[in-house]
Amino acid sequence: MALKEVNHELNEREEEKEHYDKHDFMTGKKRAQKTGTRSNCTCHHCGKSFRHKGNLNVHLRIHTGEKPYTCQQCGKSFNQQGSLIVHMRIHTGEKPFTCQKCGMSFTEKGNLIAHKQIHTVEKPFSCQQCGKSLRHKGNLKAHMRIHTGEKPYTCRQCGKSFSQQGSLIVHMRIHTGESIFTCKQCGKSFSGKGNFKVHMRIHTGEKPYTCKQCGQSFTRKESLKVHMRIHTGEKPYTCQQCEKTYTRKGKLNAHMRIHTGGKPYTCTLCGNGFTREQSLREHMNIHTGEKPFACNQCTKSFRRKLTLNYHMRIHTGEKPFKCAQCEKSFRYKDNLKCHMRIHYILVDNNLVVVSVERVSQIGNTIRIM
Repeated sequence: MALKEVNHELNEREEEKEHYDKHDFMTGKKRAQKTGTRSNCTCHHCGKSFRHKGNLNVHLRIHTGEKPYTCQQCGKSFNQQGSLIVHMRIHTGEKPFTCQKCGMSFTEKGNLIAHKQIHTVEKPFSCQQCGKSLRHKGNLKAHMRIHTGEKPYTCRQCGKSFSQQGSLIVHMRIHTGESIFTCKQCGKSFSGKGNFKVHMRIHTGEKPYTCKQCGQSFTRKESLKVHMRIHTGEKPYTCQQCEKTYTRKGKLNAHMRIHTGGKPYTCTLCGNGFTREQSLREHMNIHTGEKPFACNQCTKSFRRKLTLNYHMRIHTGEKPFKCAQCEKSFRYKDNLKCHMRIHYILVDNNLVVVSVERVSQIGNTIRIM
């Protein structure tokens, strides 16, 4: 727990105790005040004073780094018992604080209080550069780093920097090997809650991100973003050697191995080499006979995920490849290539584009390439 939060909690305890010390609730009269100072309960590190020695002992753990309360499931330690109780809710799934308006539940009361502002739609903190409004001053401060490029949180092991402390904390788990989010269905562990939530959709079948143009759904927001490039035609990744363009960075990296000749993924059974790890995994299915990619609509199975994606277009009706000449659409790129031949004729050894009307007029007299 942060220093500010610990001190705030201790101050609340002091105020409450002081209120009870001053009043005798049996007689209704104020009690006589004791004279004296808090010198015996003063922190020699920072000078902060406390009325009770127990509160001072808790406060001292901030300076000593002592964390006597340890989670039996993941080994994480805390300086206060209350922090351990809150942490345990990650493992138990307990969310005792529920929003009365939408039913959403939280592990901590503070998160519920922050959530309630969603319903009030109050966003008093505005960015002067882009006009975006935020609910909390801390969020505005973190947002401003997008414009300034500031990354104040640096990993001491690898030097990588982050704009948010939470991102650094998650990153550190790469070095420590800590995985606090464990799937109860398959036992797979994750260092970040976001990756854990995405993984759970494999088991639940949830696909919350849907394409508005073709209705195809995805488990990840990034997958939808990449999919949209099929409709927009955007290919932001360009090969510097042959200027071929791609919708994904991974595809560009795999393509570059054509120029370099690199095939780092080798099959141990037949020695066949591949430019992508995914290609090797799918190749191994030939040897094992496994078809792990199953259609959830007709139970047909495939060795390759790409083949399943192609197959799904039969069910969805998706035809992402559109002819620029006549706007006819096709499920597969090869079908579009074959179709494009009807729009060209050979005239004096040159390909000439023919309009749709002209194609219907001259019919089979065209020499189709």
